[in-house]
Amino acid sequence: MQNSDTTKYIIHASIKADGVIERPDVVGAIFGQTEGLIGSDLDLRELQKSGRIGRLEVNIKSTMGKSSGTIEIPSSLDKVETAVLGASLETIDRIGPCISNISVVKIEDVRSSKRKQVVDRAKQILTAMFDEMLPESQEIVDEVRQSVRIEEMTTYGKDNIPMGPNVLDSDAIIVVEGRADVLNLLRYGIKNSIAVGGTNVPQAVVDLCKKKTVTAFTDGDRGGELIIKELLQVADIDYISRAPDGKGVEELVQKEVVKSLRQKIPVEQALDYYQVGKKRRLAIVAATRKKTSGKGEPTFSEEMEMKPAKEELAEFEVPETEKAERPRQREEAREEKKMEVAQSPFHEHIAKLSGTLSAHLIDEQNSTISEVPVRDLANALKDSNGNVKSVVFDGVITQRIVDIATEKGIETLIGAKMGSLVKTPASMHIETSNEL
Repeated sequence: MQNSDTTKYIIHASIKADGVIERPDVVGAIFGQTEGLIGSDLDLRELQKSGRIGRLEVNIKSTMGKSSGTIEIPSSLDKVETAVLGASLETIDRIGPCISNISVVKIEDVRSSKRKQVVDRAKQILTAMFDEMLPESQEIVDEVRQSVRIEEMTTYGKDNIPMGPNVLDSDAIIVVEGRADVLNLLRYGIKNSIAVGGTNVPQAVVDLCKKKTVTAFTDGDRGGELIIKELLQVADIDYISRAPDGKGVEELVQKEVVKSLRQKIPVEQALDYYQVGKKRRLAIVAATRKKTSGKGEPTFSEEMEMKPAKEELAEFEVPETEKAERPRQREEAREEKKMEVAQSPFHEHIAKLSGTLSAHLIDEQNSTISEVPVRDLANALKDSNGNVKSVVFDGVITQRIVDIATEKGIETLIGAKMGSLVKTPASMHIETSNEL
């Protein structure tokens, strides 16, 4: 092809002939039958001599007395002149002794093809060469932090169960499903987690759960639910926390991990949902009370050792002086409550609900709007239309219940037991029926 460096367009045409023809016949017909047709300025011979069109590429095949093929004409003319030249080819109706037909298939913009080639090659260069360059500073920090977290992971027992470095020294531990979950919690500074490796809970983990305050933290899928059911059958767990629906613990970011662990529920509140038998239910309650007697429920900061979020979580820690004053303050408050019990407008509701694991949704006139099981209380509050002003229930007051009640404008919340609350609204009165 002549002057390929200046070629702008290529005319692609197809040719058919009723007879046997060869390349010289086609080239001769094109030059002969277009001569003088579209003026001297676009005469093919003159254009070829001046290099404005290149060498004609003709490919012809003949079968069964018929011929067909393709014609390619490179052009450095502008697009209008190239189009006129292409149209002139279609006027050729005979090649040698044979009737023929030439049709322009397309006019290719060579520069567009070159641009595509440039883009494709640039992608290859970017992928192959720039990936080998040094990472950004944040990538370096993340890589170092990840390697440190992996080095911190240790194993427990003869089965080499993956766990964080603080499991044996901590009073509270988090039981997760697998090694990836432990690694993800280590990434966010939580060093007191241990894996069970699926639904077959190792005996070493069962024995460890007898000595620690245990939070079962599982995936938000069917597998996570099965693991909790097995843990309830074989181990003494105290709290249950689940990842958001459809997500695994190993996929969670730090915000989701913190939120999930804040919304944990005491195991007593989940026994009905997981259909725990009466005998096992009594054993779980007894084990939980034995572990919590004398030391109270673990605080959020005891259960999660999160160095990266230390400043964020500092507000949840209780000063030692305040801890020392709490028993005396609680005793004084209990005496005051005993004096007020006769005047409490909710005393009748508390008496009716005792031992039922149910809840009363109450309006402004202290009348019961509806009675629901404690396990359905959260959904019932979400579905309420704003007429609920007080809630009395035979269950544990958790942070999740408090948050939902706050959103619905509920003024009074009374439960059988106080859970681990990290924040309480000033506009809501919260108390336990045991203190009344």
